Amino acid sequence: MSEGHAAVVGTGPNGLAAAVTLARAGLAVVLFEAAPEIGGGLRGEALFDSRIVHDVCSAVHPMATASPFFREFDLAARGVGLAHPEIGYAHPLDGGRAALAYRSLDATCARLGADGPAWRRTFEPLLHHSESLTSLFLSDLRRPPRSPVGALEFGLRALRGPRFRGEEASALFTGVAAHAVGEISGLVGNAIALMLGHLAHGSGWPLPVGGSAAIARALADDITAHGGEFRLGHRVADLAELSGFPVVLFDTGAREFLSVGRRRLPSRYAEALSRFRYAPGAAKADFLVSEPIPWADPEVGRAGTVHLGGTRASMIREERMATRGKLGDEPFVLVVDPGVVDPSRIVDGKRPVWAYAHVPNGDDTPPVDLVRARIERYAPGFSDTVLEARGISAAAYETYNPNYVGGDIGAGAMDLKQIVARPALRWDPYTTPLRGVYLCSASTPPGPGVHGMSGYLAAASALRRHFNLRPPSLAPD
Repeated sequence: MSEGHAAVVGTGPNGLAAAVTLARAGLAVVLFEAAPEIGGGLRGEALFDSRIVHDVCSAVHPMATASPFFREFDLAARGVGLAHPEIGYAHPLDGGRAALAYRSLDATCARLGADGPAWRRTFEPLLHHSESLTSLFLSDLRRPPRSPVGALEFGLRALRGPRFRGEEASALFTGVAAHAVGEISGLVGNAIALMLGHLAHGSGWPLPVGGSAAIARALADDITAHGGEFRLGHRVADLAELSGFPVVLFDTGAREFLSVGRRRLPSRYAEALSRFRYAPGAAKADFLVSEPIPWADPEVGRAGTVHLGGTRASMIREERMATRGKLGDEPFVLVVDPGVVDPSRIVDGKRPVWAYAHVPNGDDTPPVDLVRARIERYAPGFSDTVLEARGISAAAYETYNPNYVGGDIGAGAMDLKQIVARPALRWDPYTTPLRGVYLCSASTPPGPGVHGMSGYLAAASALRRHFNLRPPSLAPD
């Protein structure tokens, strides 16, 4: 007996996006979530003070304003505020220096001095093709680009890489490339830096007002408004549990899906999933502090995101070491103080600070002291402001979310092969060899990030193949 038209396993941003799409098409959708609350990487938690919420995974969302899914869904119309810092990201260096990426391209170029013209040549042409480039970058990567000229220009820049003379501009660019996690000096690292970097001068790198969970709540509200049902605290251990649903979409990583479906999956496909490779891990540190981070250059304190990696050469070395399973002395660290742009996150002068360190996959090093030392190097006196701290090692992150294998929050390494064959080589990357069973997680194209496109594209494929339906409008009712 059927329980509904479709089941969605996992309620991260892609699972929620898939369910929104299916429910708006008129299907009866049931979502299964192993955790007691929805959201996956969008969850928030009051760690030290019941009035102050910390983002457990993601905190800053360049794709939330750029993604075709979210552009149509319209977070602002649904009450989700997106706070835009004037400085999207900053990169401190030794000696009190810092490179800053303002939302204004002109201001950024002026700050970079002699490298300003090269920065403009790198990013200004991409801004003219931003919407078509973003649509291509956040697609299934199986269709020709809407703007071949823009795509060609982007590809040539990614192949060549920019040429900067000064340490500041090189570090600023490479810090964005490090979001790729791993080998960042080649084509993939350049492409990530060009895509995210140009968005900083366009649609921005915003933070959701009140925390990332606001995005999950908006998606969930739309699902329930269209008849969807949530079953929380229910971990699906075997595909047979969902036999009552004609269509099932898994917002799970390749390894978790292999575990759930192993008894039914063809051996060749199962073998392909077992070969899926994972990137270095993220070790998370959360701090409750008594005042803003005392950066050596006060301008850094106006940035929404801060990259701590030192010089370009240092970042390339450290990321390469992490890829090879070695923890270096100066791991790359991302830092966010949400109170910089969202005063609601500050209560009685206390504020949350969010930080990740890139470490080897499965590393069990406690991250608090490591991250604290990296911040202290560029913000002397930071330790004196810390009231409370909590760390989650890369190895422990997998316990929080099985999709984060060994702490890989991107759900799979991003290299040329695994960008296209993600998680296995198929023309429709969301289908599996099992009829009616789809993957919709970050282990499918376009990959990691809070963009909802993996969920949306998987749902669109299911609607077309099983119900002969087109994707519905996502606009607010």
